[in-house]
Amino acid sequence: MQYPIPRPQAGEHPGVDNDARLSDELAAVLAGARRRAVRDGDRQVDTAHLLHSLLEYDPEVRAAFDSEPQLARLLGYLVQRSIGYGLRWQTTVEDSGAIPVVTGAAGHSTPAATAMAYAGERAARRGDTQARGLDLLAGIVVDPRSRAVEVLERAGVEVPELFVRIGYGSQECVGGADAGC
Repeated sequence: MQYPIPRPQAGEHPGVDNDARLSDELAAVLAGARRRAVRDGDRQVDTAHLLHSLLEYDPEVRAAFDSEPQLARLLGYLVQRSIGYGLRWQTTVEDSGAIPVVTGAAGHSTPAATAMAYAGERAARRGDTQARGLDLLAGIVVDPRSRAVEVLERAGVEVPELFVRIGYGSQECVGGADAGC
């Protein structure tokens, strides 16, 4: 079976600096996102695939949300997207234009690859050698024009508040130029 999304080589984590390895849990999240993209017929793993897998695999990420109803609504949007109903992005490429291009991350949208690189950098700033789910969630929400942020907003999630809850706040800006960054 030929996969439409290139698979990483053993020990390689696309879009993440080799100095900051992914935890086993986060590697499972990436594998789940890749399977979801292939199953959905999408050309690349995007930030919505990553968000969906994070919510599926990581209890720390689920706990970062305000309430169970909010989380249920968010999962509802993601499931609708995966079955081709609701937000229509299937078979298109995500490129928000809000962040610099990361090269060498075959099979991932630019925002997804950048979010993974950000997760590694965040772990390194924390003094950790492995990125975790909350690191990737921070990397996803830092781009205000990513697909995942659009889904979060439609589900009623206040993205800047989520960013603060997961550990940053004033050190970085969420919301782009419109938010006074």
